Order: sequence, then structure tokens, then C-alpha cells
Amino acid sequence: MANWSLQPFHKHDEFNPCLDVNPQGRFFCPVRQADVDWETKDVFNPAAVVRDGKVYLLYRAEDTIGKYAGTARIGIAESDDGLTFTRHDAPVLYPDNDAMKQYEWEGGVEDPRVVEAEDGTYYMTYTAYDGQTARLCVATSTDLYSWEKQGLAFGDDYADMWCKSGSIVCRRDGERLIATRINGSYYMYFGESKIFLAQSDDLIHWTPVFYPTHSNDPQDYTTHFYSVLGTRTGRFDSSLVEPGPPALLTDAGILLLYNGRNDARTGDPNLSDGTYSGGQVLMDAHDPTAVIARLTENFIRPDKDYEIIGQVNHVCFIEGLVHFKDRWLLYYGTADSKIAVASTMQQ
Repeated sequence: MANWSLQPFHKHDEFNPCLDVNPQGRFFCPVRQADVDWETKDVFNPAAVVRDGKVYLLYRAEDTIGKYAGTARIGIAESDDGLTFTRHDAPVLYPDNDAMKQYEWEGGVEDPRVVEAEDGTYYMTYTAYDGQTARLCVATSTDLYSWEKQGLAFGDDYADMWCKSGSIVCRRDGERLIATRINGSYYMYFGESKIFLAQSDDLIHWTPVFYPTHSNDPQDYTTHFYSVLGTRTGRFDSSLVEPGPPALLTDAGILLLYNGRNDARTGDPNLSDGTYSGGQVLMDAHDPTAVIARLTENFIRPDKDYEIIGQVNHVCFIEGLVHFKDRWLLYYGTADSKIAVASTMQQ
């Protein structure tokens, strides 16, 4: 086992899935101007935060209405032990009649990741989906319940670019994960298919890192973005790589847990086609573009019924990670339908 990696993780079968759909959840949707059963279809892909001795999950929930077979909203649930959760009645981030509606309706808001700033402000990266394009966005909060939308992470210049999954580099301070500057800037890993890098001065406005010889072609931005991690032939991540929880600054470097999708033709023949599982890579703490080491195999994979069968089969999608009561807790979406938890005692 690589001494820089975070493992092994133990799945808590006695508690999993730790969060499922909620038939009783009802919310007045300001766009539809009607009551909506907002988390009856699927509940998955959570961010995780420790605050005041509790674990909070900010999770994606879908209803069953509309042309996209369900609008996504972000709900919140809390736990004293990190294993059993009580959810809040209403979502805390959702499409509204605001400036972001053009990007969020009616697909919704999806897949949050959350870090904390030194002053206690929380910064959420999330995906807005209008039914055609996914766009990475930022929201802020001081209490995890009331969120202020800050707009597109990359601004109007990239308003039509498909982008998602923002993993901001942070450090662990006790049970807090605090966004941390490197060489004077904040950094964020993002992207789907390949993983790219962006930098910021304020955690709200982000600029992609380009190859040194790029030509700023507005028709194809991503060919000029610096790709820090790609797919691998013969491995679990042969089809796609996508950031997981916020990246951790450690003594060894920047530890990024990521999601990999398998292509049965070119990838791991022991995994089903389209399987999502978790990988780990170590980046240089002084140069966030440089890979130091990468696990050959996945460290978590679908092998439970609720991970194998669901809205999308064979999925463990890692997205929330916290240090709580002397262990790391990893939260992940299962088959795009439910949420599960695994833990490791490694420090």
C-alpha cells in the first residue's frame, strides 16, 4: 500500500445506504409555483462538512417531474456519529427565479463540494445544468443552510463551456478542511474526461491554467487547458477521470481522490463497462500540475447490491470526505441512487 495514499476504507454495511429517497419530502418550488416531492427519485453525490461536532451532508436529490425526468436540488442532513442522518425538510440550494435560472432550469443544481475559508465562510462548487450544458458554479454560506449564489466559476467568458466537479485544494486543521493558498493562489482541480487546474485569489472567480504555448481559441477552450490527469489504457479509469472530494494538502503533497470510469474494451476487463470507482493521485505541493505518484488500482469499487443496481448501474462516485472523531469518513453516491459511507483510521 502506498504510504502517501489514504486507505484502506471499510464500508459500513450495517448503516448503508446511509441516506435514501424521502417520499415525505415536500417543497414549494418557486419556479414551478407548486409543491414538489423534491427527493423521491434519487438521492446521491454528497459533499461533507464537520461543524460544531456534527457531520453535515449536502447532497443531490431529484424529483420525478419535467422533460429531464427530474430536477436536481441540494439538500442537507446532519449526524452526531457520521453514520445515521436526520435530513432538513427543504433543499438549501435550488433553481429559483434569479439570475442563475438560465443555467439551472430545469435540469437543476448538482454534485456539490464544500471547503471552508479561514474566516469560517463555506465555499461550495456545484454544477448547474440547464438540460444541455453543465456549468461549474460557486455559492457561499456562513451556516450551511443559507447559501448565496456567486455565479459561474469561470465567468461570462466561458459561459457556454461544459465544466463541472470543482475540487479546491485544502488542508486539515482538526476537523476543518480549510482552503489553502499555494504560491499565493488558491487552486482547484476540475473537469470531466480529463482533470484540469484553475487558480483564484478569492475562491469565487477562477481562471483555468493553460499550457504555456496555448492559443486562446474560444471555440475549443479545453484543448488549451493544462490537463494534469488523464485516462489510462488497461485500468479502471480508462474511459474518464473526474475529481472527487476537495484535494488535501499533506506532508507528501496534494492528495486528490478522484473518480474513474471503465471502458470494458480498453480498460480493466474485470470491471463491467461503465463502472465508476475511486482512485488516488499525489500531486506536487509546490507545483499542482505535477504528478508524483498514482495508485495503479482503484481503492473503492461497486460490490454491493445498492452500488450495482440503480439509476446508473455499477457506480461508487466519491465526493465527500471529512475527518471526524479520529477517522476519515468517505461519502459517495451509489448507482446514482443512494448515499453510502466508508471509513479508514489512517491519519
